[in-house]
Amino acid sequence: MKHVIVGAGPAGVVAAETLRKGDANAEIQIIGDEPEPPYSRMAIPYLLNGAIAEDGTYLRKTAGHYDDLKIGYSQGRVEAVAAGDNSLTLAGGDKVAYDRLLLATGARAVQLPVPGMDLAGVHNCWTLADAREIAKLAKKDSNVVLIGAGFIGCIILASLLKLAGNLSVVEMEERMVSRMMDGTAAGMLKRWCESKNVEVLTSSRVKAIEAASEGAGDKSVVLEDGRKLNAHLVVLAVGVAPNMDFLDGSGVATDDGILVDEHLATNVENIYAAGDVAQGPDFSTGGHMVHAIQPTAVEHGRIAALNMLGHNPLYKGSLIMNVLATAGLVSSSFGKWDGVKGGDSGAQTDEDNYKYLRLQFDGDRLIGALAIGMTEHVGVMRGLITNRTPLGAWKDRLLANPNRVMEAYVANSQL
Repeated sequence: MKHVIVGAGPAGVVAAETLRKGDANAEIQIIGDEPEPPYSRMAIPYLLNGAIAEDGTYLRKTAGHYDDLKIGYSQGRVEAVAAGDNSLTLAGGDKVAYDRLLLATGARAVQLPVPGMDLAGVHNCWTLADAREIAKLAKKDSNVVLIGAGFIGCIILASLLKLAGNLSVVEMEERMVSRMMDGTAAGMLKRWCESKNVEVLTSSRVKAIEAASEGAGDKSVVLEDGRKLNAHLVVLAVGVAPNMDFLDGSGVATDDGILVDEHLATNVENIYAAGDVAQGPDFSTGGHMVHAIQPTAVEHGRIAALNMLGHNPLYKGSLIMNVLATAGLVSSSFGKWDGVKGGDSGAQTDEDNYKYLRLQFDGDRLIGALAIGMTEHVGVMRGLITNRTPLGAWKDRLLANPNRVMEAYVANSQL
């Protein structure tokens, strides 16, 4: 049996290791499209701020790890999938045959559709190659403009501030991290960043990036309202899109991502998908969503591999889960953090100390949570949501005081 995995991120690596554990004799090949050992994109901020060296980003740090497991690893870009004859075509024309195929191609950084994206000193922060260029340009006291204050932007914000010292953030939405925070939480996060001398411009759109008339390598980020921000370095964090263009004509069904069922199987026999490219079962809604977070990618990879081995476990669905550290302030959101129609919510706010907790309910079950500056009960809230725990009288107590969530967990665990 020959298993081919396209993609060398967490989903692909975990899948390969799971396949090897389940079949000592199978041929296993990972194909990655970057000239690096398999690494974690989530480690890039720690590389930029000096907490780790480049090899600290690697998913497996033991020398010879893949060779020892007899897992082949090669660089290449897949251009087409021919499901009819179980083969891939790589850039350059080489073909790779498979018996089972896992698509774990992840996502790519989105570009802004404005002039100036090709200027020197304009970079995404998505790959190790991007990180190397950013580290070269983000020198002490240089001006950096970060375009995008979503999840990725807020992760790298502190690293850019540490490297350069002068940072402006431009976000087109009316609030930061709008996909994981309500107005109260986002306003608190903005005030926190501004207290760290970060200029945060929300409801602001970039019109163009222009080469400045003065200053070697300097540029101007031109906003739609006419303002211009001087920048030695511009970093883009405006979103990602799943890597699935190579599937055109393959017959594999796609939507926001590659559509998969509860076995992580696509609609085409012997082809599976996992990680940021897979649109899989969603725990909270019962529908299908792309959940671009590493824990989901890891579990996708494991479940997909077991199904490729013929064990047929079911994937119960991903819980939307975001945990974010922005310049020292930790925030988290889980499940239906924005609530459901007809549901109840309770909140507690401490503006002076940057603390906020909001719980969302459907009936007497906790279905979502949003927290700022509070990390002690993250696991408890996640457990109540994923276990769909009936809270009974504890629901009203939590509506009155959300900080009693640990008491609620203990009380209902003993029932």
